[in-house]
Amino acid sequence: MKKIIAIVMAAMLLIGISTAMAEPLMGGWSVAENNAVTEEQKAVFDKAVEKLLGVNYEPVAYLASQVVAGMNHCFLCKATVVAPDAVPAFKLVYIYEDLEGNATVTNIADLNIALVQE
Repeated sequence: MKKIIAIVMAAMLLIGISTAMAEPLMGGWSVAENNAVTEEQKAVFDKAVEKLLGVNYEPVAYLASQVVAGMNHCFLCKATVVAPDAVPAFKLVYIYEDLEGNATVTNIADLNIALVQE
């Protein structure tokens, strides 16, 4: 679990989110107070990634949100290429949820951190 927390903190730095922010900037990213992925967040995530092929994405932490004309979400995910002996890696998956509840992946950022298979 300590490894996941360290990766979450590294991910926050990569997306330019400071955990020291007391008040989020208007239009800026807000750090999630709890990194556990809720059922509602998981539903948005599943809707956004359902048409992606070739890689399985598993959300392991909810990092941040940004209010726009809708909502942007940032998830830390374990990504595994659908191939024999694939080594999982961590990715940041950015999702835009519009006001009608539609969800779209807008970016997938590589963290260059591979998971060690034990």
